[in-house]
Amino acid sequence: MKQLLREIIENKLFTTLFQPIFSLSNGDTVGYEALTRGPEESVLYNPVKLFESAKNENLLWEMELSTRSSAIEKFLSLQSDKILFLNVDPDIIRDEKFVKGYTKHLFEKIIKQSNIIFEINEKTAIKDYIEFKEIIKNYKTQGYKIAIDDVGAGYSGLTTISEVRPDYIKIDMSLIRDIDKDNLKKSIVKALVEFANNTNIKLIAEGVETLDELKTVIELGTPLAQGFLLGKPSKKLLVLDDRLKNFIKETKLSLEKTKLTSAFKVQIGTIARRDNGVQCSTLSKDIESIFLGNNKLRGIALLDGEKVVGLITRRDFFTHLGTRYGRELWLKKPVERIMDKNPLILDYSTPIDQAIKRIANREEDKLYDYVIVERDKSYFGIVPIITLLEKSMELQLNIAKYSNPLTGLPGNLIIEEKIREFLDKKVPFSLIYFDLNDFKSFNDYYSFERGDRIIKYTANILERHISFYKDAFLGHVGGDDFVAIVGSYDIERLCCNIIEEFDFNIKRFYNKEDVERGYIISTDRDGIKKQFPIVSISIATVNNMEITNYEDMIEKVTAVKKVCKELCKKFKKSYFLTEEKVLIKQEQRTN
Repeated sequence: MKQLLREIIENKLFTTLFQPIFSLSNGDTVGYEALTRGPEESVLYNPVKLFESAKNENLLWEMELSTRSSAIEKFLSLQSDKILFLNVDPDIIRDEKFVKGYTKHLFEKIIKQSNIIFEINEKTAIKDYIEFKEIIKNYKTQGYKIAIDDVGAGYSGLTTISEVRPDYIKIDMSLIRDIDKDNLKKSIVKALVEFANNTNIKLIAEGVETLDELKTVIELGTPLAQGFLLGKPSKKLLVLDDRLKNFIKETKLSLEKTKLTSAFKVQIGTIARRDNGVQCSTLSKDIESIFLGNNKLRGIALLDGEKVVGLITRRDFFTHLGTRYGRELWLKKPVERIMDKNPLILDYSTPIDQAIKRIANREEDKLYDYVIVERDKSYFGIVPIITLLEKSMELQLNIAKYSNPLTGLPGNLIIEEKIREFLDKKVPFSLIYFDLNDFKSFNDYYSFERGDRIIKYTANILERHISFYKDAFLGHVGGDDFVAIVGSYDIERLCCNIIEEFDFNIKRFYNKEDVERGYIISTDRDGIKKQFPIVSISIATVNNMEITNYEDMIEKVTAVKKVCKELCKKFKKSYFLTEEKVLIKQEQRTN
């Protein structure tokens, strides 16, 4: 064996392969992991066997040096400017020859240290953390970066991470496998994502092999990934194919859109799991094999061609088999004989909130059965109840996070998203800006508590009037400023109705003597006592007839608002002003 290993090392009879690592934001290639295979058709072809044999024969240093230098030379011959991940055994990285820089000159001559990532395999125990920590520190000061491999499947776990302080953490494939079906794995990875974000460590999901796994790690916020689905180890430097690149971009875009959207608008199809359906004619003994092969599977959609005809749950299936003579009675018969013929089937476009209402009205024994999703009358996938509830809660928490605490209306971040969304749709709409006049003086005079009541009163009026318009939106910028988006250019009647109701009821927030007098006496910003009229509302509007981008729309509505405020101050009453009226006034001044 020793002679064979020496021959492999001296003649470099191994093969170097490169597996790509991709960004889960846009599908771009971030780097490559160098992987070694032994001589083909040899007992040492498997890399684990190759390096274990070298270790047993005291040739691990020589094997590591030879494979590492070969990987770097091969990588550079392919003319890549990406980063290169090199696997290094902890026993080698602390080896005296490695520490003294026997390979440093090799790196310096042909590749920048900043492009090298030493990937430490966590499956090997680290015996002395104090010494190891100092060695790692030495490499970092030279510009090298460190990655911890196989996190979640090794000896040290959190200890290794806390002592080494790596630049990258690679999540072991055992945590990624079937993560879309395993809520515990999701929770672990989600915690790692939060930890990595807080510590400025980059996280890589290893072993991504299905679209559902890819979608899930994107949804959990994992920034990088590698796996056979994305790109197998190859002698060439592979890039992501367009289909997967588009899938990543679309998933990411969908997440951004739904992050600030309520459960009233997110479609259930966007969270569906793409489980394979099974033909209803399938024998029950084959269904048993499917369930026994995946103990996390709670149900299977049953089809006739592409059409959904039923659902068989794990519970019902094994209940039937568990009866007296159940196995003899059912195993050789088609599963359609015992399936639920009336499962909950929803169209892809069904909003999540409606789905939850439908579930709540199901029979109690079916409450937790999978929801089946169809698209264009054909089977699409399933949604576990826990996934549906978690998504609904996540959406509501996001909305609450970005909403105004006083009115509960969406705040600035959501307002901007909505304006951009309407602009992208290229459908007619008007942007309406509402602002209260002389509100600060009212607040100073009557107290913040009464001022808050006026803000709530204003929000209530706006919500009622704007709700008559389909797909309209109302947001609270802050203070006494509100923004509405209405899918129409004809909004004069809407604005007049708002002013009429606002002016009629605003006086009830004042004391009787102030209403009779028509003003209050308070101090202005300079501390001078002045008369301030009853609070009025200014309404400035622009539309997208000639505006195509967000910045221009905000600039226009701000200009109209300024003129509108001046008119309110001049006439001491509420006022409604459109961009067209401002332009007419400007032309009149010019003439």
